[in-house]
Amino acid sequence: MSTSPLLSDAFEYARRFQASLPSRPVGARASASDLHRVFDVPLSEGGEDARAVLRTLAEQGEPGVVASAGPRFFGFVIGGSHPVALAADWLTSSWDQNTGLYVTSPLTAVLEGTAGRWLCEIFGLPPECGVGFVTGTQLANLVGLACARHALLARAGWDVEAKGLLGAPAMPIVVGEEVHVTVLRALRFLGLGAETAIRVAVDAEGRMRPEALARTLAGLGRPALVCAQAGNVNTGAVDPLGAVADAVAAHQGWLHVDGAFGLFARVAPSRRHLVEGMERADSWAVDMHKWLNVPYDAGVAIVRDAALLRASMGSDAAYLVKSAQERDGVNFGPEFSRRARGIPTYATLRTLGRQGVAELVERCCALALRMAERLGAAPHVRILNEVVLNQVLVRFESPRGADADALTREVVARVQAEGTCWLGGTVWRGLAAMRVSVSGWATTEADIDRSAEAILGCARAAESSR
Repeated sequence: MSTSPLLSDAFEYARRFQASLPSRPVGARASASDLHRVFDVPLSEGGEDARAVLRTLAEQGEPGVVASAGPRFFGFVIGGSHPVALAADWLTSSWDQNTGLYVTSPLTAVLEGTAGRWLCEIFGLPPECGVGFVTGTQLANLVGLACARHALLARAGWDVEAKGLLGAPAMPIVVGEEVHVTVLRALRFLGLGAETAIRVAVDAEGRMRPEALARTLAGLGRPALVCAQAGNVNTGAVDPLGAVADAVAAHQGWLHVDGAFGLFARVAPSRRHLVEGMERADSWAVDMHKWLNVPYDAGVAIVRDAALLRASMGSDAAYLVKSAQERDGVNFGPEFSRRARGIPTYATLRTLGRQGVAELVERCCALALRMAERLGAAPHVRILNEVVLNQVLVRFESPRGADADALTREVVARVQAEGTCWLGGTVWRGLAAMRVSVSGWATTEADIDRSAEAILGCARAAESSR
């Protein structure tokens, strides 16, 4: 069948959805039972009309869509899709390129290689770094830690790619107490074990204490893999990366920085000081979906020594036609067959330029501070964190001394149901809190003010109901 009518239909459905984002309720409006009733049906013998299937997806599926692409989604660090990124993503799907080898997609090889170099430039990293485009920060952390595993065990005379881990020398792993779950999950996947990591004390904002790290490393007697954090998932705080790098270098270890969104502080003049020293790490993980606002999936793993990245990730076989000079994607990540996910990043970087990326980050940080000021000025509302990036932690306390944990959770639930904005809850230092993450390119001051008023209205309603 011809693809033209389907693409025309898809464009119209997408256009309508995009046009609805500024005004539609942010949360999903369909229940699980609603969605199962429409979509969880027996598979037909002869198939169905393709345009009818697409229409069902677009019209009956849309109530089950969360408007995370819109301007008032503040749950998790999830950016929307910049217009040029969305358009480039459509092209990417239309071209349907396999990026494993240069020979299967010369264009992808050049675009991803260039986008990787541009990212190194805006992050202030060496241009010769190896850059892999992966699904998200989970895989980016895994790639960085796999390179660390390779390098540290190789120094001890062990080829982990050939021999595996059975009988391998011990490799100490050190993380902060506020380590993100994706780092621990990566350790599991790599056979290193999540519970083997030594945890180092952090301060009130979740930043690793460098003096505690130095003491820990001094007592190990061998080089360690140290995982630092740029952008705590609750507070946005950044480990003191310069001091952390000093401690790691003093003991010839490997420093990996989990910078899913916090790495972007490097491009913002007013926030750059927060990540001073990040350039001294050996590997970095970052997600373009979070603050560059490109569609899923868009993780990036960056490794200082590109040869280590190829040694850890690359593969060869007699039938593979590999390039002697150009980029073969299989050498830069754990996947072989994958879509050309780096193209939307290329298009967005080229469209925004250095200044545009900086303005996007600065604007989100300013909007997060505006949200904190609006909410914090209200009685019985407490901001729990120092707002240094795009994260705001909010706690609601009752003037009558009622359970603040229960009240805060109720406010979160009411906000999600009310629909003006969407955000989530968390627990910080044993206290229930509302977590507000400002990451979208389309969010404005008006969106913040409208959302803050809706949140405070839900708080008043929750208090009055008690």
